[in-house]
This record gives sequence, C-alpha cells and structure tokens, in this order.
Amino acid sequence: MRGPWSRGDDRRMSGVRSVKWPVVVGLGAFGLVRPVLNITGVADDLGKPLTPILATVVITLIWIAAVGFTRVPEPVLTLVFAGLTYGVLTIVVSAILSPILDGELQGPLAHPAAIVGVLGVNALWGLIAGLLAAGVRRVRDVPIR
Repeated sequence: MRGPWSRGDDRRMSGVRSVKWPVVVGLGAFGLVRPVLNITGVADDLGKPLTPILATVVITLIWIAAVGFTRVPEPVLTLVFAGLTYGVLTIVVSAILSPILDGELQGPLAHPAAIVGVLGVNALWGLIAGLLAAGVRRVRDVPIR
C-alpha cells in the first residue's frame, strides 16, 4: 500500500527536491534591502513612493538575473520560494524591530490575518520574477530544469 509520500510520488516532488535552498534563502534575504531603506530613513530622504518602487524593481531584476543567467534548477519554484522567504523574513524583522522602534508590536504579527496577504503577495512577486527568469533562459536557450 502506498501513502502520499511513497516512491510513486517522487516525480511530483522532484522539482522541490532540486531547488537550491541556499540560493532561495540568499535571494529572499537580499530582498530585505527594501525594508532596510525604510527603517534607516533612506527611503524618506530619497523620496517616497519612488524609492520603494525602484528598490522593488532592482531586487526583481537581480532575482531574475541570478536565476535567468545561471543554471540554477527550477527557476520558477526557486523564485516563488525566495518570495515566500522574503515574506517570512519581513514578518520576523517587523516583529523584532517594531517594539524597539515604535514601542509596540506592529505589522503582520500584530494583525495575524495580514500574514496570509504578506505571504501571498510575495509568492506572487516570486512567481512573476520566476516566469521572467524562465523566459530569459528560453531566449538564451538554456534548459529550464
């Protein structure tokens, strides 16, 4: 009798198994440039809303380049997981820094329903970047797997 994680399901899990997790964590952590610009006041100094938008564009382009111009397996899954990693890291950073900077817990952990939105938006960001990276690979004629 086979369960859902038996050898028969290896095909379905092979994509997740081939994801390079250090790349995922590194790209997700790189995304923290965006909140750091806000926390340090640089975004205010350079001007909002343009600075956060430009930071998002630059991060996205770096994600696409890091996956689209290399042979990292599973470009779409890699960047979806990078987006999710970024979302989790921003939730954690917010939980740590908001009480220090604002005197009380703010952000998604203060409003748990927002956690789903944060993770969903960032997974979508990763999905779009991943599809663009896969497109770069197709143009370059590099295998997607």
